[in-house]
This record gives sequence, C-alpha cells and structure tokens, in this order.
Amino acid sequence: MNKNILKITRRVVAVIMLLLAFLIFIDYTGLMHELFGFVAQIQFIPALLAFNVVILIVLALLTILFGRIYCSVICPLGIMQDAINYIRNIRKKSRMRFAYIKNAKWVRYTMLLVYVIALLLGIGSVIALFDPYGTFGRIISSIMQPLYKMGNNLLATIAEKHNSYLFYETDVWLKSLPTLIVAAASFIIIFALAWYKGRLYCNTICPVGTILGVVSKFAIFKHRINLDKCNSCGKCGKMCKAGAIDTKNHKIDYTMCVSCFDCIENCSQKAITYSCTSKKVAENGVDNQKRLFLTTTATAVTVAAIEAQTKKVDGGLAVIEDKQIINRENPILPPGAISLKHFTKHCVGCGLCISVCENSVLRPSNSLQNFMQPHLSYERGYCRPECTKCSDVCPANAIIKLTTAQKASTKIGYAVWVANNCVSVADNQQCDNCFAHCPTQAITMVAINSDDPSSLLRPAINTEKCIGCGACENLCPARPISAIYVEGIDTQRTI
Repeated sequence: MNKNILKITRRVVAVIMLLLAFLIFIDYTGLMHELFGFVAQIQFIPALLAFNVVILIVLALLTILFGRIYCSVICPLGIMQDAINYIRNIRKKSRMRFAYIKNAKWVRYTMLLVYVIALLLGIGSVIALFDPYGTFGRIISSIMQPLYKMGNNLLATIAEKHNSYLFYETDVWLKSLPTLIVAAASFIIIFALAWYKGRLYCNTICPVGTILGVVSKFAIFKHRINLDKCNSCGKCGKMCKAGAIDTKNHKIDYTMCVSCFDCIENCSQKAITYSCTSKKVAENGVDNQKRLFLTTTATAVTVAAIEAQTKKVDGGLAVIEDKQIINRENPILPPGAISLKHFTKHCVGCGLCISVCENSVLRPSNSLQNFMQPHLSYERGYCRPECTKCSDVCPANAIIKLTTAQKASTKIGYAVWVANNCVSVADNQQCDNCFAHCPTQAITMVAINSDDPSSLLRPAINTEKCIGCGACENLCPARPISAIYVEGIDTQRTI
C-alpha cells in the first residue's frame, strides 16, 4: 500500500481534474463553469496571459516542491495523454515499451523560442495552436460538444413525446470548419504520440512542459535511484512514459519527469524513491515526507466550488435560415476584448467562451493572424446587452470581466445600412425591424424621399449611440445579405 499511495492519489486527483475540465467545455449552459470554473483559472498559459500573479506563484511553488506535478494532475491535455496510454496498456497488456529520450532538448527549446516570439509579436494563431489548455478546449468544444448536443436533442425529442420537458433542444451547427480540422488533427497527433510514445508531446512540443521542466530541476522532492538496491534491470526506463530515466547511467532527467510515479510502483527492488533532497530515505524505501506530499497536493488542487446558481435559459429567437456571412473589413471582437492587439496577444483559442455563448454569435476566426480565436457573427443570433458569459469564463483575461451595465454600454462596432438590400427600397414594402429591436435607440426611421414626407421610411443610424450588438443585422428580413450589418472596430470603448 505504501509504495502505491502516491500513484493512487495522483491518479484520483488527475481523473477528477480531467472530468471537471471536460464538463466546463462540453456544457453549453454555463452552469458547469460557475461550479468548476477554477479549473480554467489555474492553467499555466491562461494565468500567464492574464498576469494572474497568485496562480503563477502557486504553480511555481508546486513545481519547486514536487517537480512537474502540474503536468500530471492539473493540465487536462497531459492527463488525457495518460488516459490514452492507460487504455493502450489495457488493450495491449504490455507496458514496457518506452526508452530514454536523449536528444529532446534542442526540439523543446526551439519550440519554446517559437512560442515566446509569437507571444511578443502577438501572433494569435501560434499562441492558440501550442497552448495545451487551448488545444484540449478546442478538441472538446469542436468535436465532443456537438456530439453531446445531438444526444441531448435526441433525449429532448423522446421526452417531448412523453409530455416531459426535462430536456430542451439546442442548435447544433458547424462554427468553423478550419478550426474543426485543426482540432481533429491535433487529437489524432496527440492520440498517436500518447499511444506509441507516451509523453513525447509534453517533452518536445508543449511550451508549458519546457518552462516547468527548467524549474523542476530545482525541485525539493524528487525521484531518486538507490544504486545499492538497483539491479540494473532497466524496467523503470521501459515503464517511464516521459522517457526521463537513463537506465545505463542510472540518472533521471528531472526536466522531463512528470511525477507520475510509475517507476516507483513497478520497481521490484524498491530502488526508486520519491523524497526530499535534504532528507535521507529510510532503508525500507518509505519516506515520511510522502504524507506531507499527499496533504499538500490535496490542499493545492482542492478549491472550494462556487455556489451553484440557477440558470434560466432563454430559448432565444427563431432561427433565421439562409443568411450569408458578412465579409467585414474588421472583425467584431467579444465585448471586453479591449482591442484587437490586446485580444490577439492574450487569447489562447480554447473555445470556452464559444461553448457557453447562448446566443450563437461567437465562432472561431478563419483569418491567419487570429486563427481559432473567437469573433462575433450575427447570422444565428445577436449579442444580447444583458449577457456577460464570455467575459465571465475567459481565464486568460483576453476578455476582461464586465458587469451587465458595462456590457450594455461597450461599443464593439457600428451598424452600416445597405440601401439596395433594404426591403423598403428594393421591394417597396415598409419594414422597421431594425428600428423596433435596437436596444440603444441608435436607429430612427426617416422618409426615403426627403421631399415627400408620405414616402416609405428607411433606417438612419446614429453611429455614436450604436454599440454593435447585431440585433438589427440578425433580425433584418433581407436575404441572403442583410440590409444592415455591423462593422467591427479596432479599439472598444464605453458610450
């Protein structure tokens, strides 16, 4: 029991963290994020981009104390790789297939250099592509969430036939084909690497693994090989999915070790221990410091859940079909994104804001500079002034948290009227949908012919009062292109 207690504890905590991360991405109501949003807040890259000093200090202290424990019990992508490796071991019934990775350093540091340059230059597509948390989020929100919604809709149909409204139907639609392709390709690559090579992705590509690996060299608690007990069987190296054990030289590369404790569990000679650098290990291989490790780790990863609040889900407006996507000169950024420069540098493209958007206005961008980062499009809905969900869930401070009042007065764009598309002009039929639904009264109706007061009315837009919510564009009956659309702005402001 003693030699397995570290392994069991790590695995239990990791399963819980993976499940919670999965829930906040797959849930489209936002309730799971209210309960378990701390899982997103404690991820390394989002905390770094949000300048969350407290989280960064906690993660640094955890690494200095216990090595790369973050990669084993907090990072959902790392835990997912362990899960894949575990499934492979069950299926193949063979776990001894790994080897020490000798020449990984130049790859790791090259990838880290590329990532740092991308951060400094604000190349959002690279930032989003290599962040492990963002990669996990895209996989779940792009692939798993639609399947979850389809299952929900099936249950809603069955429940309705039995006069039950326990479930309600929700839209299932393709938000971005390129992002879906990237998410699928990422999953296939990571799955293949984890299946055949264990933690190779973490120790070659992942920038978080490289950064924490440098810190873990100075960890207080480390795995150690007792040469007096070791019989040089090499089993520990073959069991190490991180490829961190050099069995020929009896050394452990602490920059690659993710503290999974597989080596301790499988060493028949009890030659490998996990102990404090300043404390001598007992002869029986059991260190009393393990109890301190268990207590500290449990404390670090256990965060008080936010009290659940009942969500009244708005079914939304009827879907308006056959609207074409507007080709905008400037993208419309989520309210609270501050500016295109700020947003591009901070967003990791995890898709959490897209997952919880009830109004179906957020979708991943297909442009090269901010590829996979969210922007607004109003074919299926509009950005309701009272909704602040995207700013509530963003862990990287790419979207700053807004109150309802701040959201309702944040200008993210301005409306533009296209006369040739307008029903009043093209079809000679009076229409005032845009005027009737504008929440800021930025639209007034004026005579098409200023010399004839009895002529049909058309919209006139006060761009200073318009916040760019998209209600006018979404509810415009013109097809296939709306007669009124929203153009984005580079820097958001309060009106």
